[in-house]
Amino acid sequence: MIISKLKRYYEKEYKKLLIIPFIILTLALLQIGYQISTTGDFVEKGISLKGGMSMTVPTGETVDIDVLETALASSFPETDISVRTLAQAGRTTGFIVESDIEINDKQKVDDLVDSVVTNTGLDLISDDYSIEGIGSSLGQSFFREAFFAIIAAFIFMGIVVFLYFRTLVPSFAVILAAFSDMVITLAVINILGIKLSTAGIAAFLMLIGYSVDTDILLSTKVLKRKTGTVMERIYTAMRTGITMNFSTMAAVIIALIITSSEVISQIMIIILIGLIADLINTWIQNVGLLRLYVERKQK
Repeated sequence: MIISKLKRYYEKEYKKLLIIPFIILTLALLQIGYQISTTGDFVEKGISLKGGMSMTVPTGETVDIDVLETALASSFPETDISVRTLAQAGRTTGFIVESDIEINDKQKVDDLVDSVVTNTGLDLISDDYSIEGIGSSLGQSFFREAFFAIIAAFIFMGIVVFLYFRTLVPSFAVILAAFSDMVITLAVINILGIKLSTAGIAAFLMLIGYSVDTDILLSTKVLKRKTGTVMERIYTAMRTGITMNFSTMAAVIIALIITSSEVISQIMIIILIGLIADLINTWIQNVGLLRLYVERKQK
């Protein structure tokens, strides 16, 4: 009974439902604007993007990384510091301390090492750990090139979609849905306080592919197929598209549960947020725009 009522509402009130994704998109854009006004950048970057140093400590001793990170952040309040565990085959093999301290600032590097020793109780000598520098120019260059790569992906995607459908509105709907997925995901990771790394940028590039898959599936079913009503074609596409989404989400959630890698975790979190956003943007926003287009074309 409830399902049939929701189905009737979904079919009849699609114009009202269109308000939902556009409100979410507007809120996401406002969040990103607030992020820019308060931090000077639209996303908080991790060490791999803004540069700094990385201290790797292989050890079999148990170290509470949360306590260590809190202690180091307290000792270096003006420094961005993160601590993550090293693991192999499910077994902890050490930890990594990342900081935006310049590798050339020997005094600060030595102070950080001393603080790690003090807070872990480990008796470390220079051979027991390794320190690597991450150049700020390299990170900024990578971020800039990756940003242009995302823009280029959108441009070429738009060209391919337009050449395939040969009409402006369906092509715009596909691109708008992918854009909305990216913007909403970016806003959510800002709210969650996730610092974007090079792995996170790769996840955003993958997200474009996931988004476009379902949107092109929907547009192809609605515009290219001639059998059945528009809603019958939408429901056919929905069964396939939602199955694709939920199977990917299940794999992502399993990966999040079993992984101990921060890199993999960030990729999976970004993809999961993007897939949830894609459910709204494909099956409410894109469906609504396509139905408006089809109805206007029929008239």
